[in-house]
Amino acid sequence: MRLKIYKFLLTLVVVGALTLGGCSTPQANSNSASPTSTATEASTTTTIATTTATTTEAATETTSVSPNSSENIPGMNDLPRLEGKATVVMSVKGSPITIEVDGTNAPITAGNFVDLVQRGVYDGLAFHRVVRSPSPFVVQGGDPKGNGTGGFIDKVTGTERRIPLEIKPKDASEPIYGKTLKESGVTKPPVLTHKLGAVAMARSQLANSASSQFYFALADIEFLDGDYAVFGYVTDGMAIVDKIQQGDKIESAKVTSGGENLKNGGK
Repeated sequence: MRLKIYKFLLTLVVVGALTLGGCSTPQANSNSASPTSTATEASTTTTIATTTATTTEAATETTSVSPNSSENIPGMNDLPRLEGKATVVMSVKGSPITIEVDGTNAPITAGNFVDLVQRGVYDGLAFHRVVRSPSPFVVQGGDPKGNGTGGFIDKVTGTERRIPLEIKPKDASEPIYGKTLKESGVTKPPVLTHKLGAVAMARSQLANSASSQFYFALADIEFLDGDYAVFGYVTDGMAIVDKIQQGDKIESAKVTSGGENLKNGGK
């Protein structure tokens, strides 16, 4: 019984580290799930109590859409979309990390990532969160502010780009947007799971709040499946990911193949 309680509390802590530090409080813009937000969403303090609150708030703050429908998410048709796959190579500590980005099963999430890579957004950014203790969890980066509260500011609109939560269940024809699988009543697991080497988007409590922050899974962390959007996997260089420390920087990130599959990309 004590072991079960310990595992439960550990899960709350590590998910809180990912969620609360994932993004800043969403602003009212075309990609935001809601024009309003609460003060607690801006908090970056990770405790058992705040993590529990995060779990309940996420279930009530998401956009109300039907499964497999994106019609009620404003601005989604204008977001970058990856139609197929692409390969991204990141250089960290002088060594390459190769990522296969899956636009077939996560077109919006993958398109956002590839677009940001092509814009050079990730070049020089630090990994601000590394969680390996008491067990391997995630390496998180992609925040222009470097403290877990920032996202990509589109120079054209002057606002932070937000993308909807996008998860495709197995055997589904298209992803579900704006809701976790549990909130959608879907019992099948996602196509893209949080296995070792998965690359996924960090977000706040709001489902549609991911921007530029992403994380590498340092282990099989299947309890995140259906709640966070996986969009690719490390295919080479996982040994480099395992050595990343907080403060280490992405020296460069380049699209080495599949760039032609990106639609609605910017400059």
